[in-house]
Amino acid sequence: MEIKSMLGSWQLWALLSAVFAALTAIFAKVGVEAVNSDYATLIRTVVILIVAAAIVFALGEFQPPSSVAPKTYVFLVLSGCATGASWLCYFRALKLGDAAQVAPVDKLSVVLVAIFAVIFLGERLSAIGWLGLVLVGSGAVLLAI
Repeated sequence: MEIKSMLGSWQLWALLSAVFAALTAIFAKVGVEAVNSDYATLIRTVVILIVAAAIVFALGEFQPPSSVAPKTYVFLVLSGCATGASWLCYFRALKLGDAAQVAPVDKLSVVLVAIFAVIFLGERLSAIGWLGLVLVGSGAVLLAI
């Protein structure tokens, strides 16, 4: 597979997301040891803001705010609020528990995303897809106990 084709593959980006999410858990567990978990989330958020802004400007992808539809803003703001809540909860959980137990429970989001996609977005899962969800959910629970 050629490089250009790989860069257009959702599978590559999803795998990279999983790798970085795993590193996030490890780095965060060490980083949250000597600081309040909410303050740690603030530091992480500022870093993400700076990195994301640098990427957008470096790639010339900035858009005038007026070019974004109001509905898009509403859902991106809701997504941002959900992300913030998730991060605050995640860092608190890491402060209190082991990364090897917290991360799998956090990944139950995979199961919830699929269920919410079926309910709210009208997406469909095959029988194999549902079986996969049960296995992922069961695996997360087994890792957490």
